[in-house]
Amino acid sequence: MFGKPQPERLEDKWKRQLDRFVKENQKELAALSWGLFLEKGESDETLGIDLQPTPHFVYCPRGAIEKLNQNVENYLQEVLGIIDAHQANKEVLMIGIGNDQIKVIQFEPEPPPPNCFEQVGKDVDTLLTQLEECLKEKLE
Repeated sequence: MFGKPQPERLEDKWKRQLDRFVKENQKELAALSWGLFLEKGESDETLGIDLQPTPHFVYCPRGAIEKLNQNVENYLQEVLGIIDAHQANKEVLMIGIGNDQIKVIQFEPEPPPPNCFEQVGKDVDTLLTQLEECLKEKLE
């Protein structure tokens, strides 16, 4: 009835690697997310992790996500709902972008993002640099 598990497709490997990176860096990602929220305030942009050409953080404007949703026949409608319901003081929301695919990254850190930012005690630029270097090590 159940056969052998299918081998992981090469084009999906980045998702597993990104999941591991997020799990290992939850507190720092929550601190970054909150720090960026403090700098930008309410915004129509969602933080993203673009893996090409090398892993780096980007902003994903809502308009671009809506256009992509239209281009894929509303396949991303749920993603737009998740973005609309996002509460920056309680959870982290990012979009992973790789191999012409996207992956929603969403988690509620313990402690919440404002506390993570305070505990980590680094500014946004330092966190961005540190996390991008870690990303490159994990995903390249």
